[in-house]
Amino acid sequence: MKRTVQKIAFFFEMRSFGVSTWFANKFGIKVSKVRLFFIYVSFLGLGSPLILYLMMAFVLEHKHVFKFQRRPKTIWEL
Repeated sequence: MKRTVQKIAFFFEMRSFGVSTWFANKFGIKVSKVRLFFIYVSFLGLGSPLILYLMMAFVLEHKHVFKFQRRPKTIWEL
């Protein structure tokens, strides 16, 4: 039974989008705290943060399409 649970956990960890990891690295906090935050807010918000999570996952998966072009620096900005 324990091995089955470990297989299921491993499957979801390998197939996850990395949204929590990206978010945690961006703000410099632990990944586990971000995941717990999403779980708690999903229960309180009746699942609406799950939609936000899936939208962030879509953008992260297709970030090559959403590349934001930066303005070239001018001589005055150096």
